[in-house]
Amino acid sequence: MNARPKLRAAIVGGSGYGGGEVLRLLLDHPEVEVVQITSRQQAGNFVYSVHPNLRSRTKLQFTTPDQLQPCDVLFLCMPHGEASGQIERFASLGHRIIDLSADFRLRSPDVYRTWYEANHPSPAWLDRFVYGLPELRRSQLAGARLASGVGCNATAVNLALYPLARAGLIRSVVADLKVGSSEAGNAASISSHHPERSGSVRSFAPTGHRHQAEVGQELMEPYGQFELALSITSVELVRGVLCTAHVTPTQPLDDKSLWKLFREAYANEPFVRIVKDRSGIHRYPEPKILAGTNYCDVGFERDPHSNRIVVLAAIDNLMKGAAGSAVQCMNLMCGFEETLGLTFTGLHPI
Repeated sequence: MNARPKLRAAIVGGSGYGGGEVLRLLLDHPEVEVVQITSRQQAGNFVYSVHPNLRSRTKLQFTTPDQLQPCDVLFLCMPHGEASGQIERFASLGHRIIDLSADFRLRSPDVYRTWYEANHPSPAWLDRFVYGLPELRRSQLAGARLASGVGCNATAVNLALYPLARAGLIRSVVADLKVGSSEAGNAASISSHHPERSGSVRSFAPTGHRHQAEVGQELMEPYGQFELALSITSVELVRGVLCTAHVTPTQPLDDKSLWKLFREAYANEPFVRIVKDRSGIHRYPEPKILAGTNYCDVGFERDPHSNRIVVLAAIDNLMKGAAGSAVQCMNLMCGFEETLGLTFTGLHPI
């Protein structure tokens, strides 16, 4: 019996960190062959010249986006604002599309305008995309043609709060996120200059971060409104997001009730692990041990001196917050095993 032919995948904007991670994952995916990867600045160069970890793993060379050919699955890994202006062309070339940027994450043109301070270039396409977080949108992603990316910070907050939000138990949240430098992408700037970045603990979005809109869409719209404050701080870390969410619940909750809520939400999730041990340095979620993985570790603690619940969630921003979720979406969209190509557990120590 002949084996099923592999899906032909292409990556647009493959010289960035997100595109490189998509390529790394697909090179080991048994059902996919990457046939093209584009970059205007790197056209003609071998992929390993930009992604040295892929040396001897592929002979692909970058082509220009103008040379893009039809394919089965198209990953769009371009900066914000670029995919939305060309979506008609991309939709004619890719049978299925997964866009890692922020262009199609929000369904409402009005909400998009509020948070991105501009009109969406292709508003008619917004509600065609399924939000690309499988833990929240698995049934809609199965068989879908179009999937959006996810905000890395939004992913950590959404997965931290989901068990409480779906039960209608959140009155208010203050979510503090510590993030690594790769979240800003690979374009150099004064903020990424080594003397400015090294050793810093820099609050760059104490209020008003755009990923907050995704939390409103994915948790508040279906489960009820609550007050949310989001603060983002960059720390001495390359990969990773740690969300520490201080939750005021609508009613007092004991440890037994919290365990039940989180187990019911995540018992069957292949990439969400509850991390809450009695002792040890790794008794709570920690981004470092998740580098390169598609896992999200979630933990919680009840403050015995108040009504406050602290929920923690850790991810690799380039994986569960970007490329990992994108490949997980592809698996669902194409009818593959959801975990295919994503079972790397990370390294320890690192």
